[in-house]
Amino acid sequence: MQVKNFFDPTTSTFTYIVIDRTTRYCAIIDAVLNYDPYTGHISTDSAEQIIAYIQENGLTVQWILETHIHADHLTAAHYIKDKIGGKTAINHKIIEVLKYWVPIFNTEHDTPMDGCQFDKLLYNNENFFIGNIPVTTLSTPGHTPVCTSFHMENCIFVGDTLFMPNLGTARADFPGGNAHILYQSIQKILSYPDTTTLFICHDYPPEGHPPSFQTTVSDQKKKNILINDTIDEADYVKRRQARDSTLSIPKLLFPSLQINLRAGKLGTSEKGRYYIKIPINFDI
Repeated sequence: MQVKNFFDPTTSTFTYIVIDRTTRYCAIIDAVLNYDPYTGHISTDSAEQIIAYIQENGLTVQWILETHIHADHLTAAHYIKDKIGGKTAINHKIIEVLKYWVPIFNTEHDTPMDGCQFDKLLYNNENFFIGNIPVTTLSTPGHTPVCTSFHMENCIFVGDTLFMPNLGTARADFPGGNAHILYQSIQKILSYPDTTTLFICHDYPPEGHPPSFQTTVSDQKKKNILINDTIDEADYVKRRQARDSTLSIPKLLFPSLQINLRAGKLGTSEKGRYYIKIPINFDI
C-alpha cells in the first residue's frame, strides 16, 4: 500500500490517495474544491493536482471517500468523479444530516434526502477493497453523526476525529455532535496497536513550520493535550466543551454544507447561474 498526501493551505486540509501497488487501483479521501467566500468563485486547482498525479502514475480511481460532511471546505468528489471516475461513498448516517440541514437551506428540490447522490452508503465494520487492499469502515461519530474512519493494513484515516497531539481533537458542538460520543469513538481508534499510523485531515502549524499529517496511536495516548491515558471521559468532556465555547463558526460552514450534502454537485442552476443560500439569523 502506498499513501500520497496533498495539502490545501487555504483550508488546512489533507487529501489522501491510497494506492494498491499491485492492481494500480486507488481511493481518494477528502478531496478539496477551492472556494473564495469573498468573490463566490470556485476553482479546481487542488482537484487538478490530484487528477494529474493519478493520470501520470497510471492509476484507476475505485473510490472517492468522505470521512464526513465537512464544514470547512467544499468537496471535489463530483468534479473528480466526472473527470476520471470512481464511486463516491460516505457513512449511511448522512441521511440524519440531510434531514436536519436541507429544510434549513430549503434545497429539497436539488438535494436528495435518501443519500442517493452518493454511490455507496457505508455501515460500521463494513468491509470493501481498494484493489487488493482490505478496508474496514469504522463509525466514529461525535464531531458529526456521519464521521467515519477507514482502517487498512496498519493505518487508520481518522478524518477530523483526532488532530495532531498538540492540537487535540475535533470539536463536538455542531448539530448532532456530542463530546461523550466523540470520547468513545476516539477510544475505539486508540484500542488499535500502539504502532498503528493515524492519518489526519487537518493541521494548523505555527507560521514557518510545515504541516504534519500522520501520528500514531502511541503518540496520541501519551501526548494528546485533550485525550490521553491520564484523562477520563468526564475530564475530556469538560475540556472539550470549554474549548468549544471559545470557537467561532467555520467561515465556510454554509457553502460547504450545501455543496457537500450533494456530494459536490452545485445544485440546480437559475438562468445559467448557481447560488449558495445563507440563512439569516439562524443559530446553530
